[in-house]
Amino acid sequence: MSTYTQIIYHIVFSTKNRQPVLRSEVQEPLCRYIWGILKNKDCHLYRIGGIEDHVHILTSVHPTVALANLIKDIKVSSTKWVRENKLLPDFAHWQDGYGAFTHSISEKDHLIEYIKGQAEHHKKVSFLDELKELLKQAGIDFDERYLG
Repeated sequence: MSTYTQIIYHIVFSTKNRQPVLRSEVQEPLCRYIWGILKNKDCHLYRIGGIEDHVHILTSVHPTVALANLIKDIKVSSTKWVRENKLLPDFAHWQDGYGAFTHSISEKDHLIEYIKGQAEHHKKVSFLDELKELLKQAGIDFDERYLG
């Protein structure tokens, strides 16, 4: 029998110390670069986006790919790419951790719109408050001391 999966991950991570260094003119090429990493891992990207201090990725993950390894590859490779191309002089690197939340295919369109609306969303809600809400919605216990 073949392997069949349908798991959609909503992945969220920020810049080191949530520094607002992801300038708008660099966000699109950075997102395209991350999309290339996902394609090379046989993952299907539904949407990627964010604002100056964090990124949201909505993707399926190939069954042979471990989520932690995928995120490590995205962070390491994109950091190297940004530095080599001197795109963001104030970018140190990504934060150490990440949030990853599973969703059903029926939630895909809503999540795509949510990611598209990040700029507007963050006029009212900070990234920290957004992250806390995502963790609560997923039923994940967390200690606020480790969110900073």
